Amino acid sequence: MPRILSIDYGQKRTGIAVTDEMQIIASGLTTIPSATAIAFLKDYFAKEKVEAVLIGEPKQMNGEPSESASIIKGFVTHFTNHFPDMKVIRVDERFTSKMAFQTMIDSGLSKKQRQNKALIDEISATIMLQDYLTRKLF
Repeated sequence: MPRILSIDYGQKRTGIAVTDEMQIIASGLTTIPSATAIAFLKDYFAKEKVEAVLIGEPKQMNGEPSESASIIKGFVTHFTNHFPDMKVIRVDERFTSKMAFQTMIDSGLSKKQRQNKALIDEISATIMLQDYLTRKLF
């Protein structure tokens, strides 16, 4: 079975998570510089079968697009130009960064470790993906 990949795209960094081959568990894969995202994905897709890609959709509390929505929309366009056959699923990413930070606290990471923004991005992508998997089951 092909995997599902999740992208938490940001101006500087992009967190990436992926499912296992059975599409049951989401795991953080890496965080990369956003400028290298397409090249990284080309390489990854050449090695692994991926059925769909989740891309976070930033929204404000009232459901309106957030300030970063236009940046991510540009990335989605760039992504679909490079991977026209890949299924793209947009998912609400509200609270994922806060949830990622809380996960780091709950895991007992030190204050210095919790300042690692790259880890927060990777955990955010993992949370988006696991939430999607959970909703897909029900």
